Amino acid sequence: MQLIILDRDGVINEDSDDFIKSPGEWQPIRGSLEAIARLHRAGWKVIVATNQSGIARQLLDLDTLARIHETMHRRVIESGGLIDAVFFCPHGPDDNCDCRKPKPGLFHAIAARLRTDLQGVPAIGDSLRDIQAAGSAGASPILVKTGKGFGTASNPELDHSVPVYDDLYNAVDDLLGSTG
Repeated sequence: MQLIILDRDGVINEDSDDFIKSPGEWQPIRGSLEAIARLHRAGWKVIVATNQSGIARQLLDLDTLARIHETMHRRVIESGGLIDAVFFCPHGPDDNCDCRKPKPGLFHAIAARLRTDLQGVPAIGDSLRDIQAAGSAGASPILVKTGKGFGTASNPELDHSVPVYDDLYNAVDDLLGSTG
């Protein structure tokens, strides 16, 4: 099984410091839906792992988050792709949970649910916490410069062995090479 783990905000869709609080606020980043479609056509299982502290902050509820994800799924399907599962952390930064990135709990949940080892599994994110969570879980972190990624690329805490791409489409292009 070829597996890839993607962050949501800043990788698949435009990020917002005010949070994505409704389906109408969910806007895909140019090329991201096509990238997911290419992965799907090449036989990859696409999983999303996302912090959603807007739940804990009471900016949106679980029903609204589900409708946002329905919008994302529909748009991906319309582009010929498929997201196989979405794992999310609903907790806030002070909740001390194990699932909020940079902790690797979401990644461990993915590994347990899929009964697989994440060693070498590409995990694409736009923030240092995405990169840290993926690395802690044994996955292979990849940074994109969309969302918070441009700033993350110059963060001195970033491991300089982490590959950096302009966006999800370019990262997928490199992963698939001429096969996708």
